[in-house]
Amino acid sequence: MSLFSIILIVAGLCLFEIVSSIDNAIINAEVLSGMQARARRWFLLWGLVFAVFVVRGLLPWLIVWLATPGIGPIEALTATFSNDPRVIEAVEKSAPMLLIGGGIFLIFLFFHWLFLETKNFGLRHEKFFYRNGVWFYSVVSILLAAIVWLTLGENPLMAFGAVVGSTAFFITHGFKQNAELKEKDLTNKNLSDLSKIFYLEVIDATFSIDGVLGAFAFTLSVPLILLGNGVGALVVRQVTMGNIENIKKYLYLKNGAMYSILVLGVIMLFDSFGCRAPSWLSPVATFAIVGYFFYRSKLANRQ
Repeated sequence: MSLFSIILIVAGLCLFEIVSSIDNAIINAEVLSGMQARARRWFLLWGLVFAVFVVRGLLPWLIVWLATPGIGPIEALTATFSNDPRVIEAVEKSAPMLLIGGGIFLIFLFFHWLFLETKNFGLRHEKFFYRNGVWFYSVVSILLAAIVWLTLGENPLMAFGAVVGSTAFFITHGFKQNAELKEKDLTNKNLSDLSKIFYLEVIDATFSIDGVLGAFAFTLSVPLILLGNGVGALVVRQVTMGNIENIKKYLYLKNGAMYSILVLGVIMLFDSFGCRAPSWLSPVATFAIVGYFFYRSKLANRQ
């Protein structure tokens, strides 16, 4: 892997982490506004350590390790930089299951946003799908059934990975819905700052799963995921404290994040079936899509 590829991947991971964490940043800002300055500083410092090293570092490492039974914990951390043929072979065998699970998760996430979530309509078709939101469960069920059928004859573990990806989506979606409801309780001044910090960390861990699974469309290297997502998480923390109202003015950033998620999910699906995408495709696609919707947002603000 060349230095340019590493820089491009890390930059793409950072951008994806930022735009996919907009909702989380808004929740954090609303809750932190009712906390004392000392508690806010504590959350920004130690909360960042937890968010980066525990969630965005431990989770991808754990996923790679559990999905690759032929290697140990240290080898899972350094697998993509290893020259050991045994490690390389183990990663290649387990990659399709990991990629198809992550791809299903991301595609389900996009369709849920497209059909069911309230949004600023950035493209014409979005209003049509939102009006027909009842079809969401039919679409994702048919999609899952088709993918499982295609994978059963080729690799049963891929079929299992697809089912795990859909299961992970519905579990984390339930936690996200609960987090949005809990936001009202967290803004209640009767709760202690310590309780609010605890809930914020749980909410952050739930929202971070999107970024962690999406990161595998960029690379299977845990150190690069940790670096890219960690820098992105740091930027989100700073935005949370100082510029959240300015971020809200960019109406279509969430649209850009979701279309990026769709493209990354499709890339992961194709990769799982052996259609390998070049390493530059995921970061370049993310920059292009987010850049387009950022431009659309600026145009809307001028008008």
